[in-house]
Amino acid sequence: MNFIANIDSFINELLLSIGIYGPIVGCFCILIESIVPILPLFVFITLNFLVFGPVIGFLISWFFTILGCLLSFLLFRKKIRHWIEGKMKENKKFKKVMAIINKIKFEQLTTLIAVPFTPAFMINIAAGISNMPLKKFLFALLIGKIFLVLFWGFIGTSLIQSLTHPIALIKVILLVLLAFIVSRILNKKFALD
Repeated sequence: MNFIANIDSFINELLLSIGIYGPIVGCFCILIESIVPILPLFVFITLNFLVFGPVIGFLISWFFTILGCLLSFLLFRKKIRHWIEGKMKENKKFKKVMAIINKIKFEQLTTLIAVPFTPAFMINIAAGISNMPLKKFLFALLIGKIFLVLFWGFIGTSLIQSLTHPIALIKVILLVLLAFIVSRILNKKFALD
């Protein structure tokens, strides 16, 4: 845990020290984080909010988070999916997991994406190797990432801090509930399942 805090502090100081290029580097780090989950997403989102303000910081963070997740999804869909299917075609557990992912409802996917502590790269990979339609995944990203970015930009606590601060935990629950409601309304309107 201390190691992660040190990396977080180092990245934050580095990005702040390079001035206006810090947020630009941060945006590209958001892209990379969606594929390789070694970077702390909340640092880059918070930095964008601090440097660009709440509106522009939100839009930049939201856009790059979606772009990164979409690139990860497409990478697994176009380049890796067939290889994994070939290797795992006889594996019953893999087939069972894929059946669950293929049946996931739009509201469930959006809610999962909106939870700030869900590893985005795992969702991207699972969706990319499943039969999930791109339209469904994209709309879930567009909605779910709104609430995720709002959480990191305005509330910005870690999972451990949220568990020890009930107000932060309540805010997470309210944001996730709101994501579920919005996704349910849009699913009825656009039939995304």
